[in-house]
Amino acid sequence: MILVGLTGGIGSGKSTVSQLLADRGAIIIDGDAIARALQRSGTAVFAAMVERFGDVIAADGELDRAKIASIVFADAVALADLNKIVHPAIGVEMLRLINEIRDTDAIAILDFPLLAESPRKGLSGVIVVDVDPEIAIERVVRDRGMKASEVQARIDKQASRADRLAIADRVLDNSGSKEDLVQQIEQAWSWIATLPDAGADAGETA
Repeated sequence: MILVGLTGGIGSGKSTVSQLLADRGAIIIDGDAIARALQRSGTAVFAAMVERFGDVIAADGELDRAKIASIVFADAVALADLNKIVHPAIGVEMLRLINEIRDTDAIAILDFPLLAESPRKGLSGVIVVDVDPEIAIERVVRDRGMKASEVQARIDKQASRADRLAIADRVLDNSGSKEDLVQQIEQAWSWIATLPDAGADAGETA
């Protein structure tokens, strides 16, 4: 198994890159999707979040993710508490999914927004999707309807652009057109095929 870490800040286009790699045959281990599944009603993580944050259940009985975000991105202590609840469970599930394909010849992408903050051992390589923060803010405001100040608050709580670039084995510049990005993906896909197999400890917390 080749296992490549993929990360990028909010508005970088990481999800688009992940989908383009999936289209080429990669197995995607999606940290955000894992987090959403772990936070569904009835799970231990759901119960712990309601206990910690109180009235954060939406009309459909699931977590009001926007409300939680408004709490934690304005309060460093609340964000740290959220991370203590969610991150260990995400790590366990990511490792379980990696173990399912560890002894295969698969090319897998660990799509994990917090890779700079929470590094993983044994990766074959790391791709960082990079974009100027001003462009990222414009895109998120346009595509998600968030306020620029809200996006900036999230950026401020994430690893810095420099910190992410420091862990990169390959950087995808997503400041241009979709066509530009696709061309870089083609080159990255060829590069991925040359990488060594992941280590025996791949996916464990570094």
